[in-house]
Amino acid sequence: SEISQGRLEALLNFQTMVMDLTGMEIANASLLDEGTAAAEAMFMQYSLRKNPDAKVFFVSEEVFPQTIDILKTRSAPYGIAIQIGDHNTAELNESMFGAIVQYPAGKGAVYNYTDFATRAHEKGIKLTVVADIMSLSLLKPPGEWGADIVVGSTQRFGIPMGFGGPHAAFFATKEEYKRSL
Repeated sequence: SEISQGRLEALLNFQTMVMDLTGMEIANASLLDEGTAAAEAMFMQYSLRKNPDAKVFFVSEEVFPQTIDILKTRSAPYGIAIQIGDHNTAELNESMFGAIVQYPAGKGAVYNYTDFATRAHEKGIKLTVVADIMSLSLLKPPGEWGADIVVGSTQRFGIPMGFGGPHAAFFATKEEYKRSL
């Protein structure tokens, strides 16, 4: 029973750390990897869409290529169209149900996504942020600038391989989405 209690405490500490660093209200214990967490976020946004005709998921071209590949693979059976482009010039519209950006971006740039988040929300588009959790100890938490969901990998903290998969991904969201989890 002591081992079980220790594992539960470790999971609670993990979830608390993720919520603190992301600025979100709910966090899970762990997912397989960052790309899988991003795909789960896409599905959550798809199931929460208000417009049943919205079937386009916007992906910033600066999201890691392995994550984009997983999004493409996982979206195909559901008829979700992946639109890859520049978040600065993207024409967001009612055909989109969700969007995803990388923070920091794939080549290391740190963008202020506040305006993008505002534009997305004005169109009823939910925003997922793929974040490097170590960088969140210094950067403004995505929950404070408009993210609806934050995902990423905790392998940077040296999380052992047995904690949920090869990279111990995290998934954090707002309290209002709790029923969708």
